[in-house]
Amino acid sequence: MKKSSSVSKVSRRQFIALAGAAAAMPMIVPSSVFGQGDKPAPSDRITLGVVGWGWQGPNDAKAFMALKDCQVVAICDLDKQHLAAGITEVNTFYGTSDCKGYHDYKEMIARPDIDAILMAAPDHWHALVSTEAVRNKKDVYGEKPLARTIAEQQALVKAVQKNNRIYQMGSWQRSERNFRKAAEIVRNGLIGKITHVEVGLPGGHTDFAGTKDQNTAITPPDYLDYETWIGPSKMVPYIPARSHKNWRWNYNTGGGQLLDWIGHHCDIAHWGLGFDLEGPSEIEGHGEFPDKDAVWNTCTKYRIELKYPKDITMTIAGGHSDIRSGCKWIGTDGWVWVDRGQFDASNQEWREMRELPDDVAKIKLYKSDNHYRNFLDCVKSRQPTICPVEVGHHSAIPGHLGLISMLVGRKLRWNNKTERLVGDDRDALSLLSRPYRAPWSWSALA
Repeated sequence: MKKSSSVSKVSRRQFIALAGAAAAMPMIVPSSVFGQGDKPAPSDRITLGVVGWGWQGPNDAKAFMALKDCQVVAICDLDKQHLAAGITEVNTFYGTSDCKGYHDYKEMIARPDIDAILMAAPDHWHALVSTEAVRNKKDVYGEKPLARTIAEQQALVKAVQKNNRIYQMGSWQRSERNFRKAAEIVRNGLIGKITHVEVGLPGGHTDFAGTKDQNTAITPPDYLDYETWIGPSKMVPYIPARSHKNWRWNYNTGGGQLLDWIGHHCDIAHWGLGFDLEGPSEIEGHGEFPDKDAVWNTCTKYRIELKYPKDITMTIAGGHSDIRSGCKWIGTDGWVWVDRGQFDASNQEWREMRELPDDVAKIKLYKSDNHYRNFLDCVKSRQPTICPVEVGHHSAIPGHLGLISMLVGRKLRWNNKTERLVGDDRDALSLLSRPYRAPWSWSALA
């Protein structure tokens, strides 16, 4: 296994300039690019390959299929039942037999007629699939978190930058009006100097697949290539309760509620603070864990205290009633709280506004009203998406570091410039990465 290296980063000035240009530049598409009626000509459609047709994959794919200048042309899944269902659904939608199925994601990604990849595999596959895609000059819409470990995220950021690819992190809350309004209120100084931020995430475990009681080892079903599904992670017996959908509750394949959600509400917290490329300097986490050998072994209750630049502190918590779900910024002159479909603030007028008026919003944030539409537009314009790979990386780092702090039982110090832990804490350093099971190798990310 290779030692992790700090990521090759776009400078803050360059990133902000690019993002600002993307926000300000209207998407101008000449009428000549369109085919008959409102259907784009085949040469002007973005062709999409999907990796993972289990749960989020179908949801994302349907959102893309609803956009007329995108066509899903291929699906890869290691579960034959999922794959067959996906191909049938896509071909029925288009009224064709054009969508093809694949067992090997590399074979699908290598197709020269595919423009972009929707990466919706479990967390332990995120880095390998996305890196393979960008090396093959495919743009990527990737589910969160960016990868299973910080080192994998660093490698993926470097690969995206090296290959000049467009990446959209599936942190879709940035494309919702109430989240943008809340972040603009903070960025425009309307609540004064920020002192503290609360990020409320879920706790516990949720039996998404209805397999909680199927918690003993059995022979994998014939329709699932379990050997490949486990992939680079440690080989463990097949247990339905830690397979489809519920893989997120075991650290061999997922990161629990903390890493399942960190790319949503912590992403919004950073957006409001203007910390898209910033990170914490100190991290101290405490959590409650099941037995290490439990089928579901991810922490069920957690609290992480972090120190940020500008004397700002943050609390990330799951399963604690004093921290409300969503994101709350607290300043010297007021506060703002936002969650999905909800908004509250110390100022009654802000609650009633759909958006901040121009004379108040001197700082305008990148505006997107559809996360999938934004990705397609940026594939065409080659401008940064509203949540590019660098942002997705930094949004997840607090969650990764908080988990590491909980596992080693002590406070950590982090250098955001070099993206390295400060000090020679061997236990913590080892958790920045993870070993890969043969024949999978870290050379695939190098």
